[in-house]
Amino acid sequence: MSLFTRSSGILLHPTSLPGRYGIGDLGEWAYRFVDWLADNAQGVWQVLPLGPTSYGDSPYQTLSAFAGNPNLISLDRLVEAGWLSAEDLADAPDFPADRVDYGPVIQYHDTKLHLAYERFAADSARTTRAFEDWCDHNATWLDDYALFIALKGEFGGRPWVEWPAPLALRDPDAIAQARETRADLIREHQWRQWVFDQQWSALRRYASEKGIRLFGDLPIFVAHDSADVWANRDLFYLDEKGQPTVIAGVPPDYFSETGQRWGNPLYRWDRMREDGYAWWIRRFRAVFTTVDIVRIDHFRGFEAYWEIPAEEETAVNGQWVPGPGAHFFHVVQRELGELPIIAEDLGVITREVEELRDQFELPGMKVLQFAWNKPTNPFLPHNHVVNCVVYSGTHDNNTTRGWWEEEVDDNTRRFMSDYLGHEIQDPVWTLMKVGMRSVAHTFIMPLQDVLGLGSEARMNTPGKPAGNWTWRFTEDMLNHRANPALAHLTWLYQRRADQQEKEYGDVAVQK
Repeated sequence: MSLFTRSSGILLHPTSLPGRYGIGDLGEWAYRFVDWLADNAQGVWQVLPLGPTSYGDSPYQTLSAFAGNPNLISLDRLVEAGWLSAEDLADAPDFPADRVDYGPVIQYHDTKLHLAYERFAADSARTTRAFEDWCDHNATWLDDYALFIALKGEFGGRPWVEWPAPLALRDPDAIAQARETRADLIREHQWRQWVFDQQWSALRRYASEKGIRLFGDLPIFVAHDSADVWANRDLFYLDEKGQPTVIAGVPPDYFSETGQRWGNPLYRWDRMREDGYAWWIRRFRAVFTTVDIVRIDHFRGFEAYWEIPAEEETAVNGQWVPGPGAHFFHVVQRELGELPIIAEDLGVITREVEELRDQFELPGMKVLQFAWNKPTNPFLPHNHVVNCVVYSGTHDNNTTRGWWEEEVDDNTRRFMSDYLGHEIQDPVWTLMKVGMRSVAHTFIMPLQDVLGLGSEARMNTPGKPAGNWTWRFTEDMLNHRANPALAHLTWLYQRRADQQEKEYGDVAVQK
């Protein structure tokens, strides 16, 4: 039985939800968005990585590959739990409705989460057992993460390699003493993770009841300044002080003469293989407690990855190094069974990468914004296969309207019109129809495209140093004139099972 059914859905990170505390969260608007998906016949909600962000606010450079982002915790739900009061939240600043201003937002949430924890700690008899059991069940990552965050706060947020050496390099006596002297702060960070898990799990159950699958995102590499690297130095290429000796990136290409120097430390795959990739097995187990489907970002790194000496300022002087290959996925399947994994296979992809993807029947990705230049382009609809996920665009692209207005040249416009057989009047809905009718089992649209928004609503511009990850939609936007057309296209191209028996005329036709 296929792990994927014919469906469509929306890409929207929870930070982009409305709400009065400056950032989208797991409260009322998350549930209202699930209702909106169900009401408009969508079956998938795709999110970006959910981990705790750090400098730059990128969900792809998080402080942990296992933890949740405490800024997504619904403060209103903490009122319902009795750990905050309405009066506690009456002082919420007048945050922007359409952008996340991360500095003030993080400060405000930290203050309220700390207050809620104090209330919990003072009178937690009814929940202590559940909290303790959860901590015990997640101890393999939680204990190190909570200590890491406690120490990071104590040292002004500095990277762990800049901490005192006994703590940076995890001298056993120093770590034992740190756990003892910071026990209450450690417990608070454990509590925040428990609350995040409780709120996310409740949202996931609600989504499931509404027929919505949650689609997550798992970056192949982790941040150097993370609990993962700090607590598992032997699994990464680091020197005696904990600094990376080689780092990840991609070589020079059409988009950049110097390539991309990401800076993530690289895995010691030889050592990971020795213990059966135990860290990765735990990571997969953790992610599938939060989502139903997951995309592996930069999948090609499992076949081969670009290794850059850490002292290099660009990615030019690197080399391709073999990844763990098929052996890794055989072990994962043996331990966990077949998993609903999407392979992010964008960019320059070799035959070997495609063979690894296809050997394990992992769906790849097709981005329609990249399609319109020549008939052999694999992203054109006639080159799609059933086992793939089609996107109008991704979080790293402009919105479709912004793309059309600012990036598309005359040759692309002519090719697209010639291919589709008509002049393009509405590029947004043109791509949505193309994606909906594709043979691909899944079609995903960023919410910005459904709403017809321009480049002002772009989520991320790669290489842009600031201002990314901030877009939010406002409360009025979901009451959009396009909603009936979205449900109709889903029925027309049979992407929602419970619509299949409807007759023509039973669903809206006009957008």
